[in-house]
Amino acid sequence: MSIRTIVIFGRRNTGKSSLINSLTGQQTAIVSDIPGTTTDPVRKRVELPGIGISNIIDTAGLDDTGALGERRVAKSLEAMDMADLALILFTNNSFTSLERELAETLKELEIPFILVYNKSDISPLDPELLVDLSAEYGYVVEYSCLQSDPEVAEEYRSELVAEIEQVLATIDDEEKPMLDGLVSVSDNILLVCPIDAGAPHGRLILPQVTAIREVLDAGAVATVLQPPALEKYLVTGLLPDLVVTDSQFFAQVAAIVPQKVPLTSFSVLLSRSKGPFQALLDGVQVLGDLKEGDRILMLESCTHHASCDDIGRVKIPALIRKVSGKKVDFDFISGLDPIPTGEGRKYRLAIQCGGCMVTTTQLRRRLARVMRDGIPVTNYGMTIAYLNGILDRAVAPLL
Repeated sequence: MSIRTIVIFGRRNTGKSSLINSLTGQQTAIVSDIPGTTTDPVRKRVELPGIGISNIIDTAGLDDTGALGERRVAKSLEAMDMADLALILFTNNSFTSLERELAETLKELEIPFILVYNKSDISPLDPELLVDLSAEYGYVVEYSCLQSDPEVAEEYRSELVAEIEQVLATIDDEEKPMLDGLVSVSDNILLVCPIDAGAPHGRLILPQVTAIREVLDAGAVATVLQPPALEKYLVTGLLPDLVVTDSQFFAQVAAIVPQKVPLTSFSVLLSRSKGPFQALLDGVQVLGDLKEGDRILMLESCTHHASCDDIGRVKIPALIRKVSGKKVDFDFISGLDPIPTGEGRKYRLAIQCGGCMVTTTQLRRRLARVMRDGIPVTNYGMTIAYLNGILDRAVAPLL
């Protein structure tokens, strides 16, 4: 089961941090009567009774003021990219344009949300406002984080948890297995896993580990080797049913593996299991029509120290410039950092890494933001396959 991320939004002093403590039944977050106690989004992994392990992000107040306050608000809104579900807290029967704009943005991004009227023991929710909000946004949960009566407090908590459970149950974004439909019992799946300067110390990267497990779960045979051992292995005459390689070695592996053997890469497999596959496949065609001065956005979902052999920051840009013969500029965004916008940052193409370190929701929502700006998207594996003239072969097993 996926670990869901719940992001809490609201004005200052609406009880966002207190809500976390109320839901978890412990002092998870620092609370204070002073508005603005939470100054930056804070991620907490908690066990929610009835829901399980969840990530809860406590954000700064959306009505923060001043130059620093505006930056805090911007940082809070960036947390939307991580949300499976948002809670909009409001109090004192005040649901203004600020809350409505937030709700509309969440709708646009297709992020489910729940309205939570907090401090209802101090100021009961106005019946007319309840009717209006229910008609426009659905169910409104009335809540009190500081209810002194344990039985009443449990009633509040149970109602909100039940609503959260119900909304989360409607989300259908489970990541498909990487090798879904590609492996049968007793198949021999050959996985080409280089251990080079870019490989993590002492372990395989997540897509490689995932592929091995999926092969074993299917009752098939996983053969794992590094690129230098590939040719010698194939000389034995035992042809694999499928070869999956690290995208960086697409050209070398394609030249050795017989054409009749299906070939793809870990990154291309991820484009189907996590991303909008057809959009990524369509977007890669832009690489055949680049112009001088075009700017490409490289999206890296993990944060790491870039080396001289870095795939996203060094190798792919160099390959694009070499194959296109054009002077192309690149911007790089790591993790879930905000994507620059505006006409001065208009990109011809965005190239996303495989996305193994983020959830399916986070990856698709991030790419959706880019595509809404009219920017085509593709991913690392498709890019490398296209530039090496083997895209059709690389995606054929998935079609």
